[in-house]
Amino acid sequence: MTKLAVVLSRAEFGVQAPQVRVEVHISRGLPQLNIVGMPETAVKESKDRVRAAIMNSGYEFPQHRITINLSPADIPKQGGRYDLPIAIGVLAASDQIHRDKLTEVELIGELALGGDLRPIRGVLPVVSAVATTGRSLICPQDNGIEAALVQSCDCMLADNLLQVCAWLDNVDELPRAEIKLKTTPNPVPDLADVKGQEQAKRALTIAASGQHNLLFYGPPGTGKTMLASRLPGILPDLTEAQALETASVASISAHGFDPDTWSQPPFRNPHHTASAPALVGGGCHLH
Repeated sequence: MTKLAVVLSRAEFGVQAPQVRVEVHISRGLPQLNIVGMPETAVKESKDRVRAAIMNSGYEFPQHRITINLSPADIPKQGGRYDLPIAIGVLAASDQIHRDKLTEVELIGELALGGDLRPIRGVLPVVSAVATTGRSLICPQDNGIEAALVQSCDCMLADNLLQVCAWLDNVDELPRAEIKLKTTPNPVPDLADVKGQEQAKRALTIAASGQHNLLFYGPPGTGKTMLASRLPGILPDLTEAQALETASVASISAHGFDPDTWSQPPFRNPHHTASAPALVGGGCHLH
């Protein structure tokens, strides 16, 4: 008995999301599951989450030798985003679900032990990358607001593993991601709150209107940060391309993406003791 299934997914690689082929091979041998292809600890632990999710969803976990290859092998794989494609690959390779639609869809999502789908970080770069391929994407329901921002991508949402299997078996349809942004933007600090500082306020106005760089210097407590924090309030809203680029950076960060500030220019306030590596980034996996 030798069976193979291939499921498409996406890696987290900075603000890029390169494609990852999740290849699941089931063969005769003692029951064991091995994951290869440069997986980090969280990915290696997915074998236990996937096994429990499959069994708690009413399916049978194959009692054979299972090898899972995350290709290409030279890209580090991290996080729980591969849980869903691995589980679907195991079920497809063991002929428990249909595999006809696997060539036209990509999947990401972390699985709970009960089979529920949990949100992941960095969905926006994934949706942007999938949109260029013409394929659809299935992601967790809680990532729906972020995924809907790229309207050129057909993004479907699921709450659990059973819903994804039902869609693959043509039993039920999955809801599409819809934009649900606030009609009124969040209030930002107003330049009118600043008393005095006429020269500095004029410099802010000129820099905002002409898109110039601006440098404030002076002793602590003279209002440099207070003035700078009010610059976004006099800047125009971001274009869609600028907003997508900014949101992609926020999506992969530890703070996450806030849809309520989608079109507003961002403001970062680093501490005055921050080092140069802290400002520009200490290290990354980019080659």
